[in-house]
Amino acid sequence: MPTGTRELTLRFLAAPTDAGYSGNVSGGRVLEWIDKAGYAAAVGWAGRYCVTAYVGNVRFTRPVEVGDLVEATGRLVHAGRSSMHVLVSVSSGNPREGHLTEATECLMIFVAVDEDGRPTPVPAYDPETDEERRWQEAAVARIALRADIEAAMGAQTYSEAGTAPRTVLRFLAAPTDVNWGGKVHGGIVMRWIDEAAHVLATSWTGSANNVAVYSGGVRFYRPLRIGHLVEVEARLLLTGDSSMHISVHVRSGDPATGDLELTTHSLIVFVPLDESGRAVTARPWVPSSAEDVALRDHALELVELRNHVDVERHIP
Repeated sequence: MPTGTRELTLRFLAAPTDAGYSGNVSGGRVLEWIDKAGYAAAVGWAGRYCVTAYVGNVRFTRPVEVGDLVEATGRLVHAGRSSMHVLVSVSSGNPREGHLTEATECLMIFVAVDEDGRPTPVPAYDPETDEERRWQEAAVARIALRADIEAAMGAQTYSEAGTAPRTVLRFLAAPTDVNWGGKVHGGIVMRWIDEAAHVLATSWTGSANNVAVYSGGVRFYRPLRIGHLVEVEARLLLTGDSSMHISVHVRSGDPATGDLELTTHSLIVFVPLDESGRAVTARPWVPSSAEDVALRDHALELVELRNHVDVERHIP
């Protein structure tokens, strides 16, 4: 694949091992596919190793079924000095019918790095068609909105003063989690986020029949290495009529010292389903401490900011 490739598509079948508790492909697995397609497109443009920096507004509009033919397409839409904005879409359908329908779309940011892990310049991107110009304009318009979301998420306090339901998963990053740069790849981390949030949603609803409908504001702060002790903490922030808004922090570090640093932060929304797969009313949660109230208000603020992103995206 030559340097300067603007678009790349991965094609494969969704396997039984990709299924979640609902029987369809789990949201975490789809997030892995998104990261792989985005990574392949970023590397194809930069011609060197790239790291995931941000994943925004992943909305799961329809389930991917086991046995579906899947297409995950990464398309470069904007490049900065060392960063690349990649629009990733995932479509699927019955391979016997040959028609694929989009399941999700999101904008990812990758950064090209050198052998020492420092950002390094990438080729300039010049749109060649009206469609590419519209994509670039939409990506640039979302930079300020994304900064607002990151600032809002970074300003919050998560401490023992909060009484909200939470789940903490702890494990070691395994060699099977490694990416092409020798570190844990972003897709695996996003799968862990989905799994921790699912455990919390299951605990709160008393049923494993919950699905992710949104994941966003996924910010990667530092690399996570093989052999690290990993802690994934999910905390309930807000319940809606049929939704659970869950904040997830991923921390990692040397198990010999137990000192953990923040690796990734994200917000994910789950919806409880009945036996026929229809959304049902979520068990309400009422904040009781000052920190609970602040984080609930924070979740409501993020809903408004995400709505602005959706209005501004205008990506064909």
